[in-house]
Amino acid sequence: MTVLQPADWPRPSGYANGVSAEGIMVFVAGQIGWNHRREIESDDLVDQVRQSLLNVRAVLAEAGSTPKDIVRMTWYLTDTADYRARAKEIGAVFREIVGHYQSAMTAVQVAALLEERAKVEIEVTAVIARAAR
Repeated sequence: MTVLQPADWPRPSGYANGVSAEGIMVFVAGQIGWNHRREIESDDLVDQVRQSLLNVRAVLAEAGSTPKDIVRMTWYLTDTADYRARAKEIGAVFREIVGHYQSAMTAVQVAALLEERAKVEIEVTAVIARAAR
């Protein structure tokens, strides 16, 4: 993966403006903060982010992939003010589960998610380098 950073742009914090990658593509559907039994155990945003990221990691593993292969991530949030207020906690959880991240990322607020109690849904695209397989 190559980070795409225009020379005269300020470097973003926590994501990349763009990336290029070559290999086997893995598309992970939006994952919410429920466990493997499809039960949401907590209404806390940070807890739901943790579980969503663990779910993303589990789906990636099925493809023989890891979070290091992520090239794009989209977060759908029901409350961006809550996200901003909890950013340090969310960042700590993110680093614990995903690690260092330099991929393209988008976060948007939505009116609601399909599951009533869900506060975040995370969708991922990963590319496994051909030599890694």
